[in-house]
Amino acid sequence: MTIFNKSAIRHTTRRLALACAAGVLLVLTGCASVQGPSLPVSELESFVPVAKHARVMNDVKVRWEVRENVSEVCSRAAKLTTTQAWMTPPLACAMWNVASNECVIITGKKVSHVELGHELRHCFEGNFHR
Repeated sequence: MTIFNKSAIRHTTRRLALACAAGVLLVLTGCASVQGPSLPVSELESFVPVAKHARVMNDVKVRWEVRENVSEVCSRAAKLTTTQAWMTPPLACAMWNVASNECVIITGKKVSHVELGHELRHCFEGNFHR
């Protein structure tokens, strides 16, 4: 006849619960990484547009390029170091030319409305991240 110690049962139960939680976390993390990099939640917040007179440009000609190598092109445009580009690969970027009132938005083949809108804001307001 086997006698179980209550303390040993509690300890085993805790270890089992911890192992299950770790397994669930690994599965969820795997799902997130399959989709690739994601936007920070702060990107979903509303913002107040810069006043028209304070914008970098107002009447902008916008061109949208969809590229396979968006991370590489945008890293070069932003003059990121190899380490910076590896740690936080750009999902998209905008390059604007005030003299010609032109702006080029570069994204990958999969893009969200939020990413596209974020880059369009750069066309009008320039580097608003400061």
